[in-house]
Amino acid sequence: MITVRLRPNEEHRIRAGHLWVFKDEISKVPAVEPGTLVRVVDRHETSYGVGFCNPLSKITVRLLGTERESIDADFFTERVRAAQRLREQLLPGETAYRLLFGESDLMSGLIIDRYGDHFVIQMLAAGMDQHRDDIVHAIRTVFPAAKSVVEKNMAQTRLKEGLELREGLVWGTVPETVDITENGLTLRIDLVGGQKTGYFLDQKINRAMVARFCANRSVLDCFCNVGGFALNAAAAGAREAVGVDSSAVAIAAAQRNSEINNLTNVRFEDANVFELLRAHVEEGRTWDVIILDPPSFAKSRTVLRKAHAGYAELNRLAIKALAPGGILVSASCTQLVPEADLLDIIYTEGSRLQKRLRLLYRGTQAPDHPVLLAMPETQYLKLFIFDIVNE
Repeated sequence: MITVRLRPNEEHRIRAGHLWVFKDEISKVPAVEPGTLVRVVDRHETSYGVGFCNPLSKITVRLLGTERESIDADFFTERVRAAQRLREQLLPGETAYRLLFGESDLMSGLIIDRYGDHFVIQMLAAGMDQHRDDIVHAIRTVFPAAKSVVEKNMAQTRLKEGLELREGLVWGTVPETVDITENGLTLRIDLVGGQKTGYFLDQKINRAMVARFCANRSVLDCFCNVGGFALNAAAAGAREAVGVDSSAVAIAAAQRNSEINNLTNVRFEDANVFELLRAHVEEGRTWDVIILDPPSFAKSRTVLRKAHAGYAELNRLAIKALAPGGILVSASCTQLVPEADLLDIIYTEGSRLQKRLRLLYRGTQAPDHPVLLAMPETQYLKLFIFDIVNE
């Protein structure tokens, strides 16, 4: 096996448990095919385990948390089985969840989501991409009743790895839609044509919490996707729930989900959230609860300032559009904007509008998206629930 040596004094982060070895931390990048298994050592020959090497990527080695000399189907089966045992403890009885969360499960570059007997995989790195057949084998071994495996490999991260973008059925037979349950609701999900892997599973717990504040209130769910927060609000007895998204496909799916659950107190609009909130502020239209769950505003540090400005405007408009004593739910999935920064942005906007915001709940990603402490990159989702107390 080829050995990759760290430059002097570059081992501290790796020793602490981080799984990424960057190109500028390596004494000499080996001329190997992307996805080659290598061993990482420091100048004292201390081994930090093996990982997949990709000379094309800034993340040159993705460690796997093992000293194994070879990575095969049995290795993937062991890791998938361990991940499943954990999810059974975290979400007993559930059948829709993130089965394997990349680095947090010591499988850098691999995501697996379960939707009943159907599975969606994302391979974000060359090493994982080369082992697609082993991954499918592992899923079928751990879940003998599995009916399909779909790949959704459309993330721009793949281009940095020298990989093509592709999506579609890998194995088995997948229906046009798959029904799952969340907090007592039935949701019909399009695994092949839907965004990401079909549904945003990471907000499951937060959606249940937000629903507690929605009974007999008017609720505006911004960036609603296929209706998650709005549907939970309606089921909790909202007087009126409206979901807004710029995707006509998502809106159609959300409307279908409302019909499946016989919810007559919810509707959905295809609109630009910023423009809609501006119009509501100008018209004096107010809401009792406003939920902000936008897509990531920054994939790189070069656009962080723009991202901060976006969060500031979005929360400012929402605060303006809240009725007296209203509830603001503000979330961010931008990993590069930490919790403290988002809180500061919201506090600043509330202060400028002379509104006292009281923090009622602080949420994060659901437990099937665990956080590896050595890797802050695995902690990305923030959600806050505030009420306004100076009305």
